[in-house]
Amino acid sequence: MKKINVVSLLTGRGGSKLKDKNIIKIDGFPCLYYPCREVKKINSINHHFASSDDDKILKLSNKYGMKKIKRPKKFSRPNSKHIEVLNHALGVLDTKKIKVDILVVLLANAPIIKSKWIDDCIKIINRNKKISAVVPVLKNNDHHPLRAVKKKNGYLTSFFKLKKKISTNRQELESNFFLAHNFWVIRTKFIKNKKNKIAWSFMGNKIVGYEIPFSIDIHSNLDVMIANHLVKNKLY
Repeated sequence: MKKINVVSLLTGRGGSKLKDKNIIKIDGFPCLYYPCREVKKINSINHHFASSDDDKILKLSNKYGMKKIKRPKKFSRPNSKHIEVLNHALGVLDTKKIKVDILVVLLANAPIIKSKWIDDCIKIINRNKKISAVVPVLKNNDHHPLRAVKKKNGYLTSFFKLKKKISTNRQELESNFFLAHNFWVIRTKFIKNKKNKIAWSFMGNKIVGYEIPFSIDIHSNLDVMIANHLVKNKLY
């Protein structure tokens, strides 16, 4: 049986509206400590790397067991795409003769993460070769797209041309999910896929959602407060 090579890649850049959000302290540890800690518990992952333009991020990631990939500034701008980051990292790994069949992408600013979630997603993708990615999702009918409105001529109106009335009761709407931005498990041969209609086209077009109860990625001081409360009290 052919061996499946699984590699983890922590991603995070230095610049942000919230200064040093990837290394800001959450319950006494840098934010990126949590994805590093959890992913290192998984025996099926062969290699662990971190991609960043920021030396502080790379130094801390290395301290927690991730080998460094120095990312060029051109892939570390506010408008840089994750696909650019992934392709750069895969190119570096290729020069190191490290073949990657499945890439576990970790987000450095997401401390709400469990090794079980990652391990479950790896097992799901390994069971079916047609699956292009397995990603955590959050059910949230409060923010269902059919309930979204926009401003038009000074008044609120639906984003969609609806043929029938939409219930104001969220329980009556079809289940609605949002991607959690804590980690993604991707089969690398699909990363350059251009056919997928969702924003994250590098995940391919056969994406399986793995429902989790909660997640938060750090972008503001309020996020830091919430994450501190969740981690300190082990509420996830």
